[in-house]
Amino acid sequence: MFSHIANSTGLYEIRVEVGSNIYRVFSFFDKGQLIILVNGFQKKTQKTPLKEIEKAEKLKKQYFYEKEGKK
Repeated sequence: MFSHIANSTGLYEIRVEVGSNIYRVFSFFDKGQLIILVNGFQKKTQKTPLKEIEKAEKLKKQYFYEKEGKK
């Protein structure tokens, strides 16, 4: 399942089931064609932890910053 994360800057969540475990991987699009996977975690509750969303937002910002050559 590929779902948009509400109240984010274009983050999406990919849901992966392995046995009885459920994992979530955050991702975003680069120019609409390239999907960048940034961080994953095992989800144990219904609500996505805010700290995981914040981490993904930070990694997205870092990706575009470094891509522009402003290391």
